[in-house]
Amino acid sequence: MIRQFTTNEFLFILTAVRWTLLLSLIAFVGGGLAGLGVALARTSPRGWLRHLATGYIQVFQGTPLLMQLFLVFFGANILGSGIDPLLAAAIGLTLNAAAFLGEIWRGCIQAIPKGQWEAGTALGLGYWTRMRHVILPQAAKIAVAPTVGFLVLLVKSTSLASIIGFVELTRAGQIVNNATFKPFLVFGIVAAIYFAICWPLSLWSKRLEARFGVVAR
Repeated sequence: MIRQFTTNEFLFILTAVRWTLLLSLIAFVGGGLAGLGVALARTSPRGWLRHLATGYIQVFQGTPLLMQLFLVFFGANILGSGIDPLLAAAIGLTLNAAAFLGEIWRGCIQAIPKGQWEAGTALGLGYWTRMRHVILPQAAKIAVAPTVGFLVLLVKSTSLASIIGFVELTRAGQIVNNATFKPFLVFGIVAAIYFAICWPLSLWSKRLEARFGVVAR
């Protein structure tokens, strides 16, 4: 039986926002920690670390995120250990975010003028000490704006988790649409909620870019 779209359906969609935000937070924090390791490996003086990080980035940037989520979710089931959709989505998005954030931060690290590297070397600082006290603090200012920009993309990418059964914002919209058969209304609301989440982040990213762009120059 077709249901009417009522306040209950709207609240169901709205409640799912918390799962979208939770998944975004997990993937961003996890991807950030792993991405820092990838960025440091990409700029390491050790060739094998650079090649390993480069291969990781090429794999995850060169394949669709949807396929990565499928591989994590169905791969775990094939191995005989069922996996919760939230956990599968978190793992897939974290691995994907690590590749993109690692490459973003690698570019920021390498954007630091060569003189700063040479100054650290002249002071007798080792590679890791130089990175920690000289390079990374400066690279962090450059990285803030593109990192926030990537967060916007990550929030929208969580919608793909609906394919493996995780009930976030998009999946909640699908469920309500299947019951009410009002796709324009339902997905219009879903799109408006995504916009309400992402638009302030986009504005913040532009402000940070303008602010730290002046500092970087």
